Amino acid sequence: MPTRTQAYSVLAASTLSFGACFAVWVMNGVLVTFLVDNRVFSFDPEQMGWLIGLPILTGSVLRLPIGVLTDRHGGRPVLVAVMLISAAASYLTSYANGFWDFAIGGLAFGLSGASFAAGIAYVSLFFPKEQQGTALGLFGLGTIGAAATSYFAPLLLLRLTADGAELEAWRELPRYYALLLLVTTAVFWVMTVNRRPEGGAGKSLADRLAPLRVVRVWRFGLYYLLVFGGFVALSQWLIPYYVNVYGLRVASAGALAAAFSFPSGLFRAVGGWLSDRFGPRAVLYRVLAGCALCSALLIVPRMDISSPGEGVMASQGGRVDEVAPDRIVVEGRAYRLNQRGNQVPDDGKRLIWPLVMMWQEPLVKPGDVVARRQLLARGVTHVYFQANRDIFTGIVLALGLCMGVGMGAVYKYIPTYFPADVGVVGGIVGVIGGLGGFLFPILFGSMLKLFGLWTSCWLLFLVLSLVCLVWLHRVVQRLMAEAAPQVAHEIEGPELARDLEGLAREIEGLADRVRGRRSA
Repeated sequence: MPTRTQAYSVLAASTLSFGACFAVWVMNGVLVTFLVDNRVFSFDPEQMGWLIGLPILTGSVLRLPIGVLTDRHGGRPVLVAVMLISAAASYLTSYANGFWDFAIGGLAFGLSGASFAAGIAYVSLFFPKEQQGTALGLFGLGTIGAAATSYFAPLLLLRLTADGAELEAWRELPRYYALLLLVTTAVFWVMTVNRRPEGGAGKSLADRLAPLRVVRVWRFGLYYLLVFGGFVALSQWLIPYYVNVYGLRVASAGALAAAFSFPSGLFRAVGGWLSDRFGPRAVLYRVLAGCALCSALLIVPRMDISSPGEGVMASQGGRVDEVAPDRIVVEGRAYRLNQRGNQVPDDGKRLIWPLVMMWQEPLVKPGDVVARRQLLARGVTHVYFQANRDIFTGIVLALGLCMGVGMGAVYKYIPTYFPADVGVVGGIVGVIGGLGGFLFPILFGSMLKLFGLWTSCWLLFLVLSLVCLVWLHRVVQRLMAEAAPQVAHEIEGPELARDLEGLAREIEGLADRVRGRRSA
C-alpha cells in the first residue's frame, strides 16, 4: 500500500504533467490564428479549422490505447513516453513552412492530450475508493493548461515577434513548449514511482477490452461528451463568438475565453470532492440540470426586429373625419392609436429583459370611405434584446462551472465500478469526450450556416443535456424499483460480482436520501 506522502507526490507530479500536456495540446488554437492574422501563412478558414482540430483528434483517439498501455505497464513510463514524444513533435513544428507541415506536427504533438487516460489510471491506484473522486478531481486541475495557453501564448508571441516586427520569431513558441515538457518530464520522474493494477500484466487484449461491451461505459462517455467535450469546444469557440457577436478584439475575446477555462478546471476538483461526499449520481443530477438551464437561457439571440402587431379595425363603415398620430375619427367615432415612442434603445445601458414596443400606423387619410372591419391602422411590434455581454459572460461562466463539476463526477464512477480497468474505461470515456472537443466546433459551424444564428450552438447543448438527464433518471428509477437480488440487472457481463457491492451502496444511500425528503 503506498504511503500518504508517496500518494500526494504522485498526485502533484501527475497534475503538473497533465497541465503541461494540456497547454501543448491546444497550442495550435493560438499559434495558427496568430500566423493567419499576421499573414505569415494564408490558410483559409477550413484549413485553420483542421489545423486547430487535428491535435484534439489525435489526443482523443489515442486515449484508449494509452489507457491499455497504462494498465499493462504502469503510468510512470507511459506518461514519460507521452511527454517526450510530444516535446519532440512540438520542437519539430517550429520548422513548419506550410499546411501539411503543421498538420503532421499537430497530429504528433496531439498525443499530449492522451496523457489524461494515463494519468487517471495511474493516480487512482494510490488512493482508496472513498478518496478517488477528490484525487482525480485534483488531477483534473491540469485542464487549466488550456486557460494558460489562451491567455499567455498570445502575449508571448507578441513579445517574441516584437509586436509583429519580427514575425519569424514565432518559431520560438513551439520550442518553449518543448522545453516546458522536458522540464516537466524530469520533475515527474523524480517525484514518482511506478505502479500498475494487480494482475494487469497478465491480461490479454481481449480481457482488457471486455468492459467496452458494457452499456454503462458508453453512458459515462455520453456524460463526458457533454461536460468535457463541451468544455474543450467552448474554450476555442468562444473567441470567434465574442468577436462576431459583441465586436471584441481577438485579445479581449481570448482573455474572456481564458476566464471561462480557468474556473472550469478548478471546479473539476470540487466535483470530485462532492462526488466522494454525496455520490456521483446526486452531483450529476444537478450538473445536467444546470447545463440545460444555462443553455436554455443562452439560446435567445441578440435581436432588433419589427413584426406585424395588433392593428385597429373600423367597427362600422363611414367616412374618415380626422387622422392624427394618436387617433382616427370615423363618422364621429374616435379610435385611439398607440404612438410610436423613442425606438433607439440605449445600448450603453444594461438591459436584462427584452424591450418590447408596440404602436399603430394609420393606413387611411381624411375623406376616405371605409367599410366595417376595414383595417384603419396597422400594428407594429418592435422587439429589442441586448443579450448584454456581462450577463452573457456570467451565464457562460455558470455553464463552465457546471461542466467542471461534471468532469469530476464522471470520473468518480470509473474506479468505483471498474477498479481493475481504470485505464481502459477511462480511455474510452476520454476518447468520447475528446471527440466532442473536435466535433462540436464543426457542428457549431454547420448550425451557424443553417440557421444564421450564433446562439444555435446552445441549442445543441440543451438537447444533449436533456438526453443525458433523462437517461440518468431512467437508470436511477429502474434501480430504485428493483429488489436487492435483482440489482444486478444494471450490471452486465463478467463484471457483475465486482460491481454489485458498489452499486448496492449507491442505491442504499440514494434511497435513504429520498425517504428523508419524503418524511420532511
